[in-house]
Amino acid sequence: MRNPRTTTLLTALLAPLLLAAQEAGLDERIDQAFGRATGWFVDFIFYQFDIAGVPVFWVLFPLILGATFFTIYFRVPGVRLFRVAVNTVRGKYEKVGELPADLNIVEGDQPDTIRVEGSEGEVNHFQALTAALSATVGLGNIAGVAVAVVVGGPGATFWMILAGLLGMSSKFVECTLGVSFREVDKDGRVYGGPMYYLSKGLAGRNLAGLGKVLAALFAIMCIGGSFGGGNMFQSNQAAAIFLNSFGIESGYGGTVFGLIMAVLVGIVILGGIKRIATVTEKIVPF
Repeated sequence: MRNPRTTTLLTALLAPLLLAAQEAGLDERIDQAFGRATGWFVDFIFYQFDIAGVPVFWVLFPLILGATFFTIYFRVPGVRLFRVAVNTVRGKYEKVGELPADLNIVEGDQPDTIRVEGSEGEVNHFQALTAALSATVGLGNIAGVAVAVVVGGPGATFWMILAGLLGMSSKFVECTLGVSFREVDKDGRVYGGPMYYLSKGLAGRNLAGLGKVLAALFAIMCIGGSFGGGNMFQSNQAAAIFLNSFGIESGYGGTVFGLIMAVLVGIVILGGIKRIATVTEKIVPF
């Protein structure tokens, strides 16, 4: 038996999709096609089983267990290292000479800084922060919070704060690994991310084969995530609001709006991390 609150939550999140689906035409056919293609995967990710009569999504367990481990192992880094994070964004550690005198020095180098010799980086600290936040804050942190409070009541706020503290630890580990295993080419362009630290990190533990498989799997899943939760949901919400505000009922309205959004986003993404960071530093704070 499904939990009424779960049903209400999913209905609220999918309301813009249902609104757009009412339009006859190309938009509806595209929506139906994607629904048939991804239905099995959605059913797998959001599979539920009962615990003491309460339906629970299985995907919560690996997420919560991993975040809890990181939080305990690194002693709540989101709180303990908050001052360090602020100082980093301010540029306090920009120059090696400003680092602590007791820093580990090996043959004139500072390995603890994981500094790439001869490279100044492509973005500044604030741009790096806004680029990371732009990929984190959005789908669940804005609309999801409002829906959770409406469905779960004031008590949902406590659990969201707790989830945020745990989630900060996971983000801390993700960003640290990304910097630790990044690569810089001869032109100074930086390459990194889960594909790199999964393959290179596990290779260092004699698990190169597993690392390559996980890296490839992540890259494939990332494509699906970028089309779905990463772009389509936000674009669909924006399109639904725009079409409703201007009374546009054409079955092609959503598709045209989506194509315009795709072109605008493409202009930014094709410019690389420099252009992405330049845009996010202006948009994210607001």
